[in-house]
This record gives sequence, C-alpha cells and structure tokens, in this order.
Amino acid sequence: MKNYLSITDIESLPKWVKEARSLKKNPITNKDLGANKTIGLLFFNNSLRTRLSTQKAAMNLGMEVIVMNFGNEGWALEYGDGTIMDQGTSEHIKEAAQVISQYCDIIAIRAFASLTDKAKDESEEVLNGFKKYATVPIVNMESSTGHPLQALADAITLAEHNTKDRPKVVLSWAPHPKALPHAVANSFVQMMQLQDAEFVITHPEGYELDPNITKDATIEHDQKKAFENADFVYAKNWSNYSNYGMVLNQDPDWMITKDKLGDAKFMHCLPVRRNVIVEDSVLDSQQSLVIEEANNRTYAAQLVLKKILEDLE
Repeated sequence: MKNYLSITDIESLPKWVKEARSLKKNPITNKDLGANKTIGLLFFNNSLRTRLSTQKAAMNLGMEVIVMNFGNEGWALEYGDGTIMDQGTSEHIKEAAQVISQYCDIIAIRAFASLTDKAKDESEEVLNGFKKYATVPIVNMESSTGHPLQALADAITLAEHNTKDRPKVVLSWAPHPKALPHAVANSFVQMMQLQDAEFVITHPEGYELDPNITKDATIEHDQKKAFENADFVYAKNWSNYSNYGMVLNQDPDWMITKDKLGDAKFMHCLPVRRNVIVEDSVLDSQQSLVIEEANNRTYAAQLVLKKILEDLE
C-alpha cells in the first residue's frame, strides 16, 4: 500500500477487519517491522485519540515517532501554484513536503475542513499537497472530507459485537452547538457501503450529506422510524452541506436517549457532548461501545502502518 487516504483504499474490508482483530490479540508481533523507520505525525488541528492511538500503533511496530503541531510550531504553508508569497504564508508545500520526506519514512496528516469554502475543502489542499510533493507514503488522520482511520476502527468494533448475518446499522445526526465537519460521517457511510448490512441514514430534512458519497443509501427523516429494529446506532453531528458549514437546526429532540435506542448498541467517534448528542444513561450503559471504539483506533492505525511498511521493504 502506497498511501491510506480513504476507506475506499482498502481492497477487502472483511480481510482487513480480520487481520486487525488478529493484531489486537498480540500487538507487538511485528515489533521488528518498523525498526529504523520514522513516522511524522503532522497536526494542523487538535487531537486526542488520533494522536495517541497512531503514536501507540507506530510504537507497537517498532517505529520512531516525530510529532509536530503546525498550529503553533510550524510555518504557515502556501499551497497554490504560482502564488506571490507576499502575505501571511512563509513556506510552500513544495519545499515543506520534500524536506519532511527526508526526515520521515511515512507522513501522517490531520487537517480539518474550514467549513467556509466547500470547493477548497473538497480539494483537500493539505492532504493532496503532501501527496503530490512528498516522496514517502501519506496517511490521512482526518481531512476535510474523510476520517478513514476512524471508519476502520468502527468496522472492527461492528465485527466484534455483531451477532447477525445482516445487522441493521443506523447513522443518526444529532444536535451540537457548533458547526462540525462531514469527515467522520462521510467515511462511516463509505465504510458501510463495503458491508453486508441494512444501513439507514437519519437526519432532519435539509441535512443531507454529499450525494456523491451517500449515493443510493436509504435516508429516513423520521428518527424513531429509522431506529426500529436497529442493532447499532452511530450518532454524529454534521453541519449543513448545501448551505455549507451552517447550523440550521439544533433540535434537542434528535439527542440519542435510552428510550430511543432500545436494544441497539451505541457508537460515537468521541469526543462527545454529554446530554447534547447523547444522554448520560446511554453513554454510561453496557450498550455504549465508545470506549472500545477508541481502543480499536490503535489497531486500525497499526494495520494501515503495517501494510505500508511491508510495501517499503
């Protein structure tokens, strides 16, 4: 594997999930694979699970880890071709990516959407800038439009807790006081399209995700109806897509409650706003899988790095 930029880079999700679950049983079985190799984790936005789990994954493989927070440590980067750099940017991605490639064998990038310019966000200028100019593999640790490490961890979690041949999985919009990106929801949808499952997306009218991603997915605007006979409910807020980045609905009735959940398992990527996205009684119950999902972030990242390292040999 050259790069891991999207969940669609996986050639066989069932095989990957099986391998990740095997890695989980003995995390240091490939400790020598990353010997004398370095990964650079570049953060343009804050992180907790992504930083720690990816760092832990690299350590499990014997890699050295360099972490840089571009928000307060790096030069402001320029991405446009032919730009006259007489404003706020100090270094061009052409030089930066090539320089970092000399220090690292793999580069992992985390850069959120601005939620102000849809075209710019969808161009993935940070991720694709490094892909274009770096000379080493690139890993997406969440970009403007996708979070493939989270989606892989979600797939592992679903497999660990599924008891049916074809489970019903629901992705539900939930309220949030801030405008949030579409990345987690997008990658979860794409991951579910690789699964044999009954998949339903539920959200208020007008909160459709990118139709190029949801494609022919079932969309139900009645949350209660969508939850009927659900085995898993994945909650996530996302801002408006057509009125890009706007928060047009903060309806508290969309919060996930114990009564709505029924017997389904609850999933969320974290961090989560208690009693806004989901009530305490759900998060603190045996139905909540959020801590296990967070644990699986390590093995998702470790599998991705393992496959890249094997191709570097």
